[in-house]
Amino acid sequence: MSQSVGFIGLGRMGEPMARNLLRAGYKLRVYNRTSSKAQALAAEGAEVVENLRDVINPDGIVVSMVANDHALQEVVFGEKGIGEALGPGGIHISMSTVSPLTAQKLAAHHEKQGTAYLAAPVFGRPEAATAKKLWVCLSGDSKAKVRARTILEALSQEIFDFGDKPETASVVKLAGNFLIGAAIEAMAEAYTFAEKNGVSRKDVADLFSKTFLSCPIYQNYGKVIAAQEYKPAGFKVSLGLKDMTLLSRVAASSRTPMPLGALLQERLQAAVNKGRSDMDWTALAIEASEDAGLRQS
Repeated sequence: MSQSVGFIGLGRMGEPMARNLLRAGYKLRVYNRTSSKAQALAAEGAEVVENLRDVINPDGIVVSMVANDHALQEVVFGEKGIGEALGPGGIHISMSTVSPLTAQKLAAHHEKQGTAYLAAPVFGRPEAATAKKLWVCLSGDSKAKVRARTILEALSQEIFDFGDKPETASVVKLAGNFLIGAAIEAMAEAYTFAEKNGVSRKDVADLFSKTFLSCPIYQNYGKVIAAQEYKPAGFKVSLGLKDMTLLSRVAASSRTPMPLGALLQERLQAAVNKGRSDMDWTALAIEASEDAGLRQS
């Protein structure tokens, strides 16, 4: 394949995603703020660039996978950002979890420049990214979607299209992360309840994950919560707090009561306050254990 793609952001998700594009035959230019993180990809054939705008390639397609709204806006609006340099007909595929308002703002800017912004946040942890098993939520310009589809297919097991409005995919992603967080909290409380009453956490998790809760969230996250092993992080507490804070803001602006969302935000904020920012976000389960007197900070 001769098509070229630019890729911005080589964190725990971005690096395996970029590698999968290389292995699918794409010519890849990559940029990361810490350039040393790009060396493994350089050894596999990627071209590493030192300046953000240099990631723009002749085919005019750039993928970004960065941590938050601020980082994404720097990618577009920063002094060396791609926002005014992508070129007519260019496409920016944003795969980060960000606010719907940020998606709207960036899409409007791209449209003024004659380029397209596609919101394409994903569900899946780093191991899913490595295995090309991500689920993509996609929204934005219909013509740009056609050009972007083979790229997204090289990264995922399925693509779900949510229409032309760029913010809709961001809404879906926040809703999904809320459901995952709610499952984590529910398992934390259930397994703590079992342990406090003399039943093995692991035995209970094994039963539930093999019967009426036999799905990846309860199976994979359930093992972590039952074993209380929250390192290394697949998705950090700090990122979970960021997403639940975004959820809270969007819920407030749309007058949508989400009491469980508020609880998750409080749990994650407490975890950050106790120095657990870099632990996996399943570590919010520690709060349930501590509340029951089973574990000290």
